[in-house]
Amino acid sequence: MLAFAVEILTTALAFAGLVYYLLALWCARDFIQSRSDRVPRFHPPVSILKPVKGLDPHMYESFASHCRQDYFSEYEILFGVSSLEDPAAAAVRKLQAEFPHTQIRLILCPEKRGANGKVSNLSQMFPYARYDYLLINDSDIQVTPHYLTNIMAGFEEKEAAEARIGMVTAAYRGQASNTIGSRMEALGISTDFIAGVLTARKIEGGIHFGLGSTLAMSREALDAIGGFLPLVDYLADDFELGYRTSQAGFKVVLSSEVVDTHLPAYTFSQFLAHQLRWSRAIRDSRKQYFGLLFTFGLPLAIANVIASGVGLPSIALFSMILAARVAVALVVGVAVLKDGQVLRDLWLLLPRDVCALGIWAWSYAGHTILWRGEQFSLRKGKLESAGNGDRAF
Repeated sequence: MLAFAVEILTTALAFAGLVYYLLALWCARDFIQSRSDRVPRFHPPVSILKPVKGLDPHMYESFASHCRQDYFSEYEILFGVSSLEDPAAAAVRKLQAEFPHTQIRLILCPEKRGANGKVSNLSQMFPYARYDYLLINDSDIQVTPHYLTNIMAGFEEKEAAEARIGMVTAAYRGQASNTIGSRMEALGISTDFIAGVLTARKIEGGIHFGLGSTLAMSREALDAIGGFLPLVDYLADDFELGYRTSQAGFKVVLSSEVVDTHLPAYTFSQFLAHQLRWSRAIRDSRKQYFGLLFTFGLPLAIANVIASGVGLPSIALFSMILAARVAVALVVGVAVLKDGQVLRDLWLLLPRDVCALGIWAWSYAGHTILWRGEQFSLRKGKLESAGNGDRAF
């Protein structure tokens, strides 16, 4: 009786996963069709804010890509460090020497205003920004020469009174190191996470959150949400910035521009730890987090095959779900993100999805996370010093 109940449950959940994959394909197609070929006309001066700490993979190359912008207006790059002895400060000084015609400033941010050091630095950098449009992205983000042009084009609709665009954000690809953990991380970004972003964009009537790869904001929108200080204790600061911008009555736009993030050479355990931190951050940020259960069609189809005793109907269902899952990977990863790694690592899709389902379940087992070597408890999205309660992963 129990085996039959498990078979029925996994059949239902696997079918739900199939429906999600088909929905994700429809939403990806809608995003592709929404891309505009018109020449961007909006080129306001921009202040790029980059809080940095330590050295990340390919960080200098990522910094340099921001200095090679083919942009028809002024822009400045502000780097915020907590200490001038930080190795990132030396990289910024080297950048200033290599690109003397780019406005580059190193800002000392000595105060620790909250648990999130990145946002603490942003709050101290903000007063030094000269321009009315701000762009925040992580230190490991590498961009094309047309990055600023394409991102700021997202604000063009502001000319229409009903638009009132406050933020433009962008999807990203993970450039993997040569380890299984790093390759699984990149595969998950390109075939699962961004697929979820595109689906949310369609079914929720737009984007209501931000992605840390790019957070371009008008000063008007940032002032409306109280600036950076209210976010100094939040882990998912990118989500919160977009969510609060949306709640304040501004529109958040997902640009067609795609950027690269360079992933560390994760061991398998480091990959799991990072995914767990990410999952718990999403769990505390998104009310719809439980609904992710219905997106794990492939591992649930495997469970159904086992529960049914490898019956022919379950094998047929698995075959359909596998085809749909691969289609999502190819359409989102290759057609939308132009990520050639997807084809190379397609064989990792099943083990990666199985891990994702396990991490989703595990994320409910506690509140402790590890972030940049420090242990925190996550309570309603906020970081607290971890006590003796949960055991860190």
